Amino acid sequence: MTLDATLAADIDAVCRLTGQFTLRSGQQATEYFDKYLFEADPQLLLRVAREMVGLLPDGTDLLGGLELGGVPIATMVSSLTGRPALYVRKKAKEYGTCKLAEGPDVAGRRVTLIEDVITTGGAVRDATRALRAAGAEVDVVVCAIDRSPAGEHPLADVGLEVRPVLTKAELDAAREAGA
Repeated sequence: MTLDATLAADIDAVCRLTGQFTLRSGQQATEYFDKYLFEADPQLLLRVAREMVGLLPDGTDLLGGLELGGVPIATMVSSLTGRPALYVRKKAKEYGTCKLAEGPDVAGRRVTLIEDVITTGGAVRDATRALRAAGAEVDVVVCAIDRSPAGEHPLADVGLEVRPVLTKAELDAAREAGA
């Protein structure tokens, strides 16, 4: 439950699209949460980031924003907390530094991942494995929207706790209350 009483309704009104959509996982959906619509709105982005601050685990050294949607959120959370951010690519660059994660070295550091929307957690799972292989401690992801089915823990297989600002159930309830 967020501290911002109207956030769910505002995010739902701005971001929920209906139609036929193919998700990153390949799943088909009739609803899609277009996170770029809230991320491009500085006031909504700030409100989401403020909620995320309270979800960060103690001892977080770095905020790992996942490409692309997690990057603006991680930057805003970094600005609010003073914790450094790093930006985690889907795959390492093939030029320049050839890095997967841009920013401070992750070895021996506790990285809290920052993501926009989680359904099956595929991108988060990939980033977790890559960062752990680089020596990072990764055990929590904070996301703006968790749209995985209620009661499911899509990232349990990699031992990752999901801490959402909003769940699909909360967005559905906000929509019903406003209908």
